[in-house]
Amino acid sequence: MRASFHTFGCKLNQFETEALASAFRSRGFSLVESGEEAEVYLINTCTVTGKSEQKARRFIRGLARRRPAALLVVTGCYAQLEGAAIERLGPNVTVVSQADKSLLLDLPRRLQEQGTGARIPKGGGSPDPFAFQVQRYSFHSRAFLKIQDGCDHRCAYCRVPLARGGSVSLDPELAVRRAGLLEQAGYREVVLTGVNLSAWRHGGEGLGELLERLLISTVGIRLRLSSLEPETIKPALVQALRHPRVCPHFHLPVQSGSDRVLLRMRRRYRAEQVRRAVGLLRAVRPEPFLAADLIAGFPGETEEDFQASYDLAESLGFAKLHV
Repeated sequence: MRASFHTFGCKLNQFETEALASAFRSRGFSLVESGEEAEVYLINTCTVTGKSEQKARRFIRGLARRRPAALLVVTGCYAQLEGAAIERLGPNVTVVSQADKSLLLDLPRRLQEQGTGARIPKGGGSPDPFAFQVQRYSFHSRAFLKIQDGCDHRCAYCRVPLARGGSVSLDPELAVRRAGLLEQAGYREVVLTGVNLSAWRHGGEGLGELLERLLISTVGIRLRLSSLEPETIKPALVQALRHPRVCPHFHLPVQSGSDRVLLRMRRRYRAEQVRRAVGLLRAVRPEPFLAADLIAGFPGETEEDFQASYDLAESLGFAKLHV
């Protein structure tokens, strides 16, 4: 049988798609591009912006029309929040919520035993956000290590916590074991990923301590961090970021340079903390690559607020902006 995968959204979604593709490949499925004919299509959706939801709807609706005999399984954050609306996009569309996504790891077996009429796993099982593992990557050259999921913050513009729930962290011993297996498999670089990577906790340990564990337990593999909240970049974490095997590529979801807008967004820092965070990163790593997210036109933003964001970005000299 042939299976096809299409991902919208973040590195975490991309990793989970890789794990699902690996599960299908291990059961003998042939993986094909989304434009090619297949018996099953799996679409992993995102809800971080209205644009990403619009793109997903257009893609699913068009695919359902072009492949009426195929099974379309839609999962991810958008599917968690708007499942009923998505199922109305086509008679062959089945939604599996984000909460149940890990149950799809058993879908290849069900399809082989029962065909495309197989009962799609939904609820009733024991979903595990850290069940996703990849034997062989299909779409990326770098490996991923999911160490965190969910978020306890309630930023005014973000629906992701509604889709993925509260923050949970991978046990550090399991993280060390998985990193070691990736190194043994020949991967030279691992991307640590999560919804809010900075929220990783285990007992009294934070992300800095986890990085130290991973660096001590591996020999040569490089560690890349997907994103860091500005208020969490403090001396304890920065000491771990100093290590030469931590890639000097840091992404900060700054969102605004206006304290008034940051307050309305319910962000947990102010512009001066962003400046301090950037200063700390540049103090420990010479010429790091610094990227940032900014939101322009947040409701109630004034010309003065916009100028504050512009001035902050210009003064800090980010190498890349996602606006």
